[in-house]
Amino acid sequence: MKSLGASTFLIGLVATFNSVGLLIGAWLWGTVSDYVKRRRLLVFLALGLAGLIGILTLLPPAGVVLGTALLRFLFFSGFTAVSIAIVSAVSRVERRGKNLSYISSARAFGFAVGNVAAGVALELLGFRNAFAVCAILPILAFALLGLLPSENPVRPREKLGAWKTVFTAGVADLYVATMLRQMAIFGTFSLLYVYMDSIGIAPAVMGAISATNTATQVFVLLLFGWLADRIGRRPIFMLGFALSAATPLVLVFAANVYGMIAGYVTLGLSFSSMYVGATAHIGDRVPHERHGQMIGLYESSRGLGGLFGPVIAGATVPLIGFRGMFLVMAGIAALGLLVMLVGRIAHRRPDGGFSQLD
Repeated sequence: MKSLGASTFLIGLVATFNSVGLLIGAWLWGTVSDYVKRRRLLVFLALGLAGLIGILTLLPPAGVVLGTALLRFLFFSGFTAVSIAIVSAVSRVERRGKNLSYISSARAFGFAVGNVAAGVALELLGFRNAFAVCAILPILAFALLGLLPSENPVRPREKLGAWKTVFTAGVADLYVATMLRQMAIFGTFSLLYVYMDSIGIAPAVMGAISATNTATQVFVLLLFGWLADRIGRRPIFMLGFALSAATPLVLVFAANVYGMIAGYVTLGLSFSSMYVGATAHIGDRVPHERHGQMIGLYESSRGLGGLFGPVIAGATVPLIGFRGMFLVMAGIAALGLLVMLVGRIAHRRPDGGFSQLD
């Protein structure tokens, strides 16, 4: 986008369009997965993702890049939601946190390797060939999907609205807080590459820096999954919300490579504890036949937050600069933490304790 001469606002819209795709796709495909064979659905999503990345090899204008960003995340978010739903649905309560941490850690490992490889490929191969390499990877994923067992989901026995299920299961505060958390994180990181460029960090180094986020997740996701099964879900994802508020504050003082690494590592810790704790918590509380829809809706709540965050960030930077924008995002993330603290009080049992699932 920068090479096409796009403005900072348009570059920030890429993250916004990603969030629109996440918002629509996760709920859509998660719901569909409760009614169809999930393996076949994953095949469709993988092939669609490969085609959408392939379009970028044509080096289209900025408008097409924005459009493909929306569609690419529409398919990618479905792949994520359906995969998580498969694992959640077949897991026992006492192992759900650990099982979900495995698939989340594998995804983080892919992101870590991809971020490093993308920065190197861009410098060695240029835009066109780098996109071509990326388009091949979902095709490889398609080949591996044939190894999965054929799975027939449990069809919902009654019609129940998605949001009614959320309130019935007592996870509404988690969805709202996640939306606020994503608003802050998407806003913070939507323009961070532009900020790193402004302080003289090279593209290849940017890729290595951002990879520290997902590299951190690879290991700590497993740890938090193990802890979630032993000390409960709520302490784990509450830690994640607290660290999410701290992440933009770290970047306020980041003026070099090491400061940026500290910010990305804090992001990795916050996401890992929040995501594995939250998805296990949702799997514990929602009906078995609604796992796909509810996990998809959770991913959509993340997309809803990401829809507004980059817009706020793009409008804020010209007024108060990058550091001022980081402070605004920290405040939004802190609001999400406050929602969870209020929700924790609301979930308190009459005897003053909490349920084992909390």
